[in-house]
Amino acid sequence: MAPVDQRHLQEINLIVESLGSCECKKLVYLCESFDSDSSAESVKDLLKSKVQEHGNAPQLFLTELTWRLGRFDIMKRVFKVSRNEVEQTLRCSQVLSRFRVLMTDLSEDLNKEDLEQIKFLLSNQLSREKMNTKSFLDVLIELERLDLVSPERVDIVEECFRDIGRVDLSKKVTAYKMSVETSEQPSSREQNRRAPVIRQGQPHHIARMSAPLPVSRLPSIGSPIERYRFNTNPRGLCVIIDCVGKDGVLLEQTFKALHFNVVLHRWLSADETLSALRSISLQRENHAGLGFVCCVISRGTVNQLLGTDAHGDGLPMNSIRRLFTADACPMLAGKPKLFFIQRYSIPELAQWAGHLETDGCDGLAVGNGIPTDADVFWSHCWTDEHQLVQEQHHSVYLKALTDALHKAQRRKTHLLDVHTEVNGAIFEHNKRNPGADYHMDVKHTLRKNLYLH
Repeated sequence: MAPVDQRHLQEINLIVESLGSCECKKLVYLCESFDSDSSAESVKDLLKSKVQEHGNAPQLFLTELTWRLGRFDIMKRVFKVSRNEVEQTLRCSQVLSRFRVLMTDLSEDLNKEDLEQIKFLLSNQLSREKMNTKSFLDVLIELERLDLVSPERVDIVEECFRDIGRVDLSKKVTAYKMSVETSEQPSSREQNRRAPVIRQGQPHHIARMSAPLPVSRLPSIGSPIERYRFNTNPRGLCVIIDCVGKDGVLLEQTFKALHFNVVLHRWLSADETLSALRSISLQRENHAGLGFVCCVISRGTVNQLLGTDAHGDGLPMNSIRRLFTADACPMLAGKPKLFFIQRYSIPELAQWAGHLETDGCDGLAVGNGIPTDADVFWSHCWTDEHQLVQEQHHSVYLKALTDALHKAQRRKTHLLDVHTEVNGAIFEHNKRNPGADYHMDVKHTLRKNLYLH
């Protein structure tokens, strides 16, 4: 390759020196690199290499990069072109990967909660390091490395957006996918000229078989959605751990009325909570029913529950779920696993930085290709712990939940509709009591409809 001329070297230096760290990370991604190093020198070296690759149009490559980053000030200062001029050029000629451009745009539309839900859905595919990332682009790079995502294979991304309720983003991915598939189809003249070809090697057709995903599937148009078989008596085990002495009995009465075998533990520490849950997860007789329910009421921080402990290591909430994945509990594979968490928030302090480890394993699939994290419904509510000092305190969330579950028993109501009622009750409470707000996080990987009637 010919060396980069002095003019382009100067342009590269001016671009990189004008960008922040987040913009450098996006630039590296747009350059189709898998490198996580977004330091200034590394980015400059990457741009030099890409400019050499685009020998016929290095100027277009660099101007499109700055345009995609929204740095129109750099375009005007370095390349002496306006935003409109570049837009007109890109209508006819685009050099950056359409796939990476789309993913970068989508990442801009995701908020922190969306990203956390996506990482939850993909927790079996992502390494522990990537589960801690704050960047959707890092998640995408990991999926590309695992050969689960590519410019021709975007099913995972499409379905993740759909499952977290971001239908607007899912539609953008669908439109891109359709354009890719259309561009791959031969013209009618070519079809008449050559023998038919069975296009069975397209990556997006084999993705579902090569690595089952922990996201719910939508049925084909016109076909009814399957429902979980969940109407036996008893339905399965419900374990309730009440570490604050409030509402455990209310939950016990509710799930007994719903025909669950109920085990209630009260006043457990974080370590005792983990021990009790681990013991339940290892006892095969506990999972002979058609599903499993776990309810925990505890003080805690954003990611950890403390039980009755005033200090020390907490129990990571994610560890609770991992104890009951399909590989940790094979008898629960394919069965709905419901988690209801009421957390009373305490301040984040340094002494709670540690955590308890569990034996949970994050394999890919068990049995008939069922993802280990499939069939999970996770409902987490939190409010300030100061409410516990009230003598007659009861959780608004748990009261709304039990009321809605009792109604669902009397009529054909989907579990998601049950939570719509809970959301409404919490919204009305927050409106009337601005100093006692409740917050909810609901996510799921259910593959079928779930009714509790």
